[in-house]
Amino acid sequence: MIVISTLIPLLALGFFAYRTASGISEEKAKQSGLNTLRQLEIQMGLMIEDIENMSVFLIGNDEIQRYLVSEDELVPQTAIVGFLTNLAFSKKYIANIVIDADNGKPSIAQTAILDTGKRDISDTQPDYYATHAKWWSSLYEDRTTGGVKRVISLVRPIGSTIDTFRRVGKLTISLNQETLEELLLRSELENGGYVLLLDGEGRVMAGPSDDLLYRPLREAFPGMQAMPGQRGAFTHAREREPGGERERSTILYQQVDRVGWTLVGVIPFEEYSAQNRYVLTLTAVAVCMAVLLSVGLVLFLIQRVTRPLTALVRFLKRASPDEPIPMLPVAAIDEVGQVIVNYNRLTQRIERLTDEVKQGEALKKEADLQALQAQINPHFLYNTLSSIHWLALLDRDERIAEMVGSLSDFLQFSLNSGEEMCLVEQEIEHVRSYVSIQSIRYPDQFDVRIRAQEAARPHAMLKLLLQPLIENAMLHGILKRERPGRITVAVRLSGASLHYAVEDDGVGMDGETLKRLRADIAPHEPGALQPYVPGRRGSYGLRNVNTRLQLHYGPEAGLSIESEAGRGTRVSFAIPTADQRRGEGA
Repeated sequence: MIVISTLIPLLALGFFAYRTASGISEEKAKQSGLNTLRQLEIQMGLMIEDIENMSVFLIGNDEIQRYLVSEDELVPQTAIVGFLTNLAFSKKYIANIVIDADNGKPSIAQTAILDTGKRDISDTQPDYYATHAKWWSSLYEDRTTGGVKRVISLVRPIGSTIDTFRRVGKLTISLNQETLEELLLRSELENGGYVLLLDGEGRVMAGPSDDLLYRPLREAFPGMQAMPGQRGAFTHAREREPGGERERSTILYQQVDRVGWTLVGVIPFEEYSAQNRYVLTLTAVAVCMAVLLSVGLVLFLIQRVTRPLTALVRFLKRASPDEPIPMLPVAAIDEVGQVIVNYNRLTQRIERLTDEVKQGEALKKEADLQALQAQINPHFLYNTLSSIHWLALLDRDERIAEMVGSLSDFLQFSLNSGEEMCLVEQEIEHVRSYVSIQSIRYPDQFDVRIRAQEAARPHAMLKLLLQPLIENAMLHGILKRERPGRITVAVRLSGASLHYAVEDDGVGMDGETLKRLRADIAPHEPGALQPYVPGRRGSYGLRNVNTRLQLHYGPEAGLSIESEAGRGTRVSFAIPTADQRRGEGA
């Protein structure tokens, strides 16, 4: 697993490193190639601008104007030919300069042209020069006394500067194609790429091979997409042979301003692969070294780790489940030693938790006894018996019987044969007995209303939870004000929980008093029960109920107290049903 977990990331890393390196190389070649094409475009632009400026200078030359306008055939041509020769000699990219007259006079040329392949634009568009001042031709051949030359020409009509610019001739300046090819060859692209020059119709005018000349670029690169915008780059794939492997290339392009030409750079993808083979080799070497290192480390870890773990397993197998969990000896402070140290800590923690569970059960019993003691404290019995005494003096036999009966029921439920659980219905009857006793003692001082859902009555609950809350509401909420008050007891079943609330409309508490009460009823330590102090009422009853709830149902089952001065107090809690507790135990 270690070898595989090491090998897979390394292979993935090598793959992505190779792809990233290829992408970086391609992007670098693209940027470098576009910069090269931009430099070529600038150089060609300067060359084209120079030729166009020269043409403007020539059509305004006085001697050339006189020759084209004059009907006298004796006007000397030698001076014009010498002038054109000197001008062309100063610019090595100029192949020839030709001046054609419209009045039938002979053409003047730097080099005599025996035959030409030029097809003027006016042959197909007679009105072209009426709206255009010049025209750049595509590539064609001139056969001169000096041999055959491939040229690209600027053709500009000549208007008379004397006779309101009436057309009197035509100027042709031929650009030497060899000069353009040399310029393209000197500007080699990275990774074995090359540059082509296209005319406005997409035909090749210059490039590294004569086989591509005069042909549309789409014949050499079938399916090539359009080249929108001034410049850009894209990837093109073509089949070397029908049904064979596809050859991929990076295509760069740059428009040449003013003439509609396009510089196209072609970089084969094979060159990228050749440059990135070292990345692939490096990745393979790294993977092999990682595998060998991983295997060595695995063998070392097997000896280092599994041997003490095997000894630990044998030690645990010999341990008896009926005896206390043994402490294991720590042989070394390494990872395995740390495991044994933490195992020993866990063992100690289990023993402490076992003792706490036993102590908690004892505290539950103690809390029940304290609750029983709180219900039958001498002060309460004294007040009850005192009430019975006064009733006897007044000879109120029925009320005496009622009060004694309620007291008997109250004490009988409190004892409950030593059981700590009862039904919700029984808890409500116990509350009614308590209320009956107190209503005789404090006649017309309070009204208790009990609202218990029928669905909640058959469920079991911890006994003696509601009576202390009602007593607290009566003594500290209702009886401390002058007019009678009301106590509302609500019991409802919601899902798998029983919700209880005891609410009064008594004097209530301010925020500071409520804060002290909440702090007073909270146990100082988990599982700690506050000792009962005789004569200390009020918060003790709430604290006792809160402690019993948390001991039996968990910390989340404690009392929730809400109160507002002059508005009353509401004490509530929620406990799970017996079915819910059995489900959690399972």
